[in-house]
Amino acid sequence: MRRGPTARRRAARTGQYLALLGYLVFLAFPLLWLVSTAFKPPRELASLHPGWIPDHPTLDNFRQAFEEQPLLRSAGNSLIASLAAAVITVVIATPMAYVMARHHRSALSRAATGWIVVSQAFPFVLVIIPLFLVLKEVRLIDSRSGLIMVYVVWSLPFALWMLAGYARAVPRELEEAAAVDGAGRLRVLISVTMPLLTPGIVATALFAFITAWNEFFFALVLLKSPRKQTMPIILTHFIGTEGVADLGPLAAASLLATLPSLVLFALIQRRITSGTLAGAVKH
Repeated sequence: MRRGPTARRRAARTGQYLALLGYLVFLAFPLLWLVSTAFKPPRELASLHPGWIPDHPTLDNFRQAFEEQPLLRSAGNSLIASLAAAVITVVIATPMAYVMARHHRSALSRAATGWIVVSQAFPFVLVIIPLFLVLKEVRLIDSRSGLIMVYVVWSLPFALWMLAGYARAVPRELEEAAAVDGAGRLRVLISVTMPLLTPGIVATALFAFITAWNEFFFALVLLKSPRKQTMPIILTHFIGTEGVADLGPLAAASLLATLPSLVLFALIQRRITSGTLAGAVKH
């Protein structure tokens, strides 16, 4: 009688691991193929039977990509816009999310939640024309400041929703215990609440950064000067007027464009887990 449930649990766990493995393969396939393509010479790129591993790996695609397009300048533009958008979004969203979480039954909190839900339903095409007209009136077309403002406004609703969920998970008992021990309101927020919110703040900042780094449509419409164009726009320059892509340099440039997000996640992923219980430690 005991072997039946145990066998079923093992089978279910095996099925879960297989499903997880399949999902990881699904996610990793585009990146692995991109890496393979970036190092292939033109003859292998034109082959009817391409392989995973290049027979004659080369760095010519990277050299050609840097020679044809201003990748470093566009990467700098994207980095400035993405970092600024992430920082500003977190600074604005954190106190608002805390208030929403602690007063979630109030009319203001419900209105804010409704705004978050409705704003996520707006497509880019619906807002780009009025947004363009507003930025034109305040002379923020073709400026980094205007682009950063758009990124912050576009990321803010989802960032609020994310952080509000983390703030609701912070037990009120911890704050009340710190207050009983004599800690003031500001001290409670800094020493107890903020460490517990650190994983949420880091995850929200990462979301805002990646959203701004990968964004294409707003940058295409709002930026006119070639010197201010971001990385996603520059990547389209590897596609000819007839829709024929210069596949090798495009793959090399695309691979370089993915590195900042991967490096940033690798650097801060420990903060997502290390801050989970830090605020619960009584000093």
